[in-house]
This record gives sequence, C-alpha cells and structure tokens, in this order.
Amino acid sequence: MDYRSVFRFISFIMLFIAFVMTVPMAIAFCSGEDVSAYAFLKTIILMLVVSAAILCITWRRKEMNIGPKEAMLVVSCTWVAMTAFGALPLYLTGSVNSYSKAFFEIMSGFTTAGSTILPDIEILDRSIIFWRSLTNWLGGMGVVILFVAVLPIFGVKGNALVGAEAVGPSKSKFTPTIRGTAMALWMIYLGLSIAETLLLLLCGLDAFDAVTVMFGTIGAAGFAPLNDSIAGYGSPSVEWVCIVFMLLAGVNFSLFFYVIRGQIRKVFRNGELRIYLGIIALSILLISIQLLYRGIYASIPETLREASFHVISMMTTTGYVADDFNAWPMFSQMLLISVCFIGACSGSAGGGMKVMRFSVMLRLAYNSMLKRIHPNAVSPVTIGSDQIDSKTALSIAGYAGCYFATLFIGAIIIGLTDQDFITCLMSVFLCLGNLGTGVGGMGATFSFDIFPEWSLWVFSFLMLAGRLEFYTVYTLFTRAYWTR
Repeated sequence: MDYRSVFRFISFIMLFIAFVMTVPMAIAFCSGEDVSAYAFLKTIILMLVVSAAILCITWRRKEMNIGPKEAMLVVSCTWVAMTAFGALPLYLTGSVNSYSKAFFEIMSGFTTAGSTILPDIEILDRSIIFWRSLTNWLGGMGVVILFVAVLPIFGVKGNALVGAEAVGPSKSKFTPTIRGTAMALWMIYLGLSIAETLLLLLCGLDAFDAVTVMFGTIGAAGFAPLNDSIAGYGSPSVEWVCIVFMLLAGVNFSLFFYVIRGQIRKVFRNGELRIYLGIIALSILLISIQLLYRGIYASIPETLREASFHVISMMTTTGYVADDFNAWPMFSQMLLISVCFIGACSGSAGGGMKVMRFSVMLRLAYNSMLKRIHPNAVSPVTIGSDQIDSKTALSIAGYAGCYFATLFIGAIIIGLTDQDFITCLMSVFLCLGNLGTGVGGMGATFSFDIFPEWSLWVFSFLMLAGRLEFYTVYTLFTRAYWTR
C-alpha cells in the first residue's frame, strides 16, 4: 500500500474543496452574514494548513501510485474527509447544535441522499443553504471523477479511481482515455446544469433559488432552499422543468455523449434506457388512473403533472416533493416506494439499486426457473441487445446480497432508538438508496432530528456505503485487503 500517494491525493481534493468553499464564503460576505463568512474562512484556512502539511510530508517528484487497493482507500477517505471539513461551517455558525448533526447533514449532501436533521431550513443563512445545496451537485457526479479529468497535472492515472467511485454495474468508457471520459461526463453535467438554471430563471425564480434547485435536481439529491421542497414555489412551470431534468439526471450520462455525436440509434437501442422509461411511463399511468378515480386532483393535466413529478422524483431518488403524496391511496404510495427501490440507470446521478441490476436479477431468476424445466438449456442474460457476462452477473448478485444484508442489519441497529417499525426500516432504506424522503410520514418535512445522535453516525455510514455501492467501502474491512 502506497500511503504517501493516498494521503497526497486526498490533500489535493481538500485543496479543491477549500477553493469551492470560497463561493459560499463570498455570498456570506456580500449578504452581511458575518458569522457564516468567518466560519467558512476558518474552515478554508484549516483545510489549507492540513493539506499543506500533508503535501510537505508526502512530497516526491515521481508520479503517484494509485492502484486498485489505493483507489478504494482514497475514495472512501476522500468522502469522509470532505464531509468532516464540510460540516464545520454548519457547526461553527450554530446552524446545528452538534457536530454529529452537521456531519450527517453534509454526508447526506455529498452522497445525494437528501435526508436532513434540519426542521426549518428557511431560517438558515443563505450562504449555508447554498453550501448545503452545492454538496448535492458535487456529489451527483463525484468529486473524484472530476479530479480524474485533471489528474495528469498531479501525476496520477485515474482508471482505478473511476472504478472505485462511479456508480452502476458497468463503468462506461466512451473515449480513448479515462481522462477524456471523465472530462466529457463533467461537461455534460455542467451543460445540463446551465440549461436547467436558465429555464428556472425564465419560470420566475430568482438566481439564488434557480441555482440551488438546480443543484438538487441535476445531482438527483433533493436539497431545496424551502421547507416544503418544490411545493413551496406553487408553480406548475417550475415543476415541469424539474420533471424534465430529474428524468435526464437518471439517464446514463454516456448516452448524452452519443446524442452529441449524432449516434441517436445507439441511444434508443440501449436496453436499460428502454426499461427505465417503460417503468416510469407505466407507473405514471397507473397512479394517474387511481388519482383520477379517487378525485384527488381537479383536472387531468394536474393529475398527470403530480403523478409524473413524484414518480420521476422517486425513481431517480431525487426526493423532491410537489405535494403531500402521503395523502394518496396506499397503492400509489407503494408504487412510489417500488420505483425508488429500483432506482435510476447505471452511470447516472441517481441512486437506488439501478435499473440494470434489477433487470439482471429478474433475468437470473427466470433462467433458474428455465433450468428446472430444461436442465441443458443455454439462456444468456441479456438487457435489450446487450449480453451480460457471468462476471458482471456475479457482481450484481453480490451487490444484492450486500444491499439486503445492510438493510436488515441497519434496521435492527436503528431499532435500538425505540422508533416504530416503519420509521426504523424506512429510514435505513432511504439512506441506503440515497433517497431522503418516503412514505409513512417521512415526506418533505420529515427530519432525522427525531433520532439520537449516535444513530446519525450509523446513518452517515449507510449513506456512504450506499453511494459508493458497498464494495469500495466494505472491502476495507476485509483481511485480504490489508494483506500483501
């Protein structure tokens, strides 16, 4: 294990986060929020001092050696370090009354979980709200992937790092180099961000709200500057903009690259995309029919808008809310929970199990039944026209085992808080799937502040494990990882 390379790389990430933090610090100074401004300044200085000390100790001329083992440690420690420093402004300003709560809130931001311990967001300084939302945007694509785009400057190759942080059962490489792929992903991400911000401005939002709402939408994260989420704006046009960009944030970003290059046919042949859109369309149809039958909304257009908004918000694990869906019939609520369990496409900003994994597991179950009837039959696992190799299928089966084991063990541990069954199970499910809002009273206004402080560290670990999809984190706890 090359620990020098590990700590040196993490120090570069900390310098980047310190640089990014100057934006909310500038907002604080311009808004006259002196306490927040100095909290950001103190945090930035601390990060600069720590990073400089690490660089002095680990400095050497040859390029850093980041292999698969180092990459897992780098990515896991980077996310923890970003959160540890990123939580300081919330704690120093008194926005929360303990560091445990501040750590939970920022871990929720970076992992795009969208869960919160803040019962009233609107009383916070604007700079704190901006920083909280900015963590959503940074975490949506991944800070390490951003760094891979400029890694040659620091003398390191990024292949292993992308594999450790990127989400989904397959890691698409659609340019000749991994650096080019990382750069293309972030350019697409930035382009979508600019487009949504401009449209939200046209819908009447001011610049601050447009940018912060965009952070939560494109990052598929769900932090909003208002307590009532998107419902607080009371604007159908804002809802439609969010619907479109939540849908796009849940698509594999490599497909946008093919669109830019004019390879449209390749996009629509993608089996995962077709399944993703099919599940969304069917869910919207079924929920709309029930809502119309029950007379929940006054008109068909309003019904379709609310059904579309919440299905896409839950499917992409964004967690934005435009109305109180806990008042909907139970069938519709259960369908919303089902789609957020499935999640978005692999290689997207969304969370959840991912459409490809869910489809492969169903196909594996079908093949197992087929083998009972025809033992000698050869039935490959396919998603659309793409055939899934045995290595990927085995990895997906292992992921499912990790997911359900973590879900149940986490729920048992959280049961020590003496909350009711639904709250314990649902809270763990929301953190693992990086969703943030759910049914059973856990809607837009739900706060994790009802839990004791020790449990917030458990939730923080669950959010990290879910965002990095278990293997990167759990491998660090195996004996094989630490032996040569």
